[in-house]
Amino acid sequence: MSTHIQLLVGRVLMSIIFIMSGFSKLGSVEGTAGYIASMGVPAPGLTVWLVIALEILGGIAILLGFFTRYAAWALAAFCVASGYLGHYQPEDQMQMISFMKNLAMAGGFLALAAAGPGAYSVDARRG
Repeated sequence: MSTHIQLLVGRVLMSIIFIMSGFSKLGSVEGTAGYIASMGVPAPGLTVWLVIALEILGGIAILLGFFTRYAAWALAAFCVASGYLGHYQPEDQMQMISFMKNLAMAGGFLALAAAGPGAYSVDARRG
């Protein structure tokens, strides 16, 4: 399999979780804002909309390979921050597995930021 196909498949797989998660939050904005508030994040009513926008728009950007490096950096930072705030609970093995998955996704985004989106992307078409 060519590198460009691998990058395309990787972008598709990495984007799905964020696009789906962002759209699912639209169905429960108040509940998500409450969860964000329970983590001590300031301005949960605003933060929830920023999270939804980042997940949907960042996920679509990764999927299409559009401003890929910027989107990958933003989603990597989001994965680390949300993993720490939402899952870093050393006494709870399941939460720590979720935390480690967030770190693994951040690593994937950093690798994508370094490698670029590949030939099958909007970025490649733009030059």
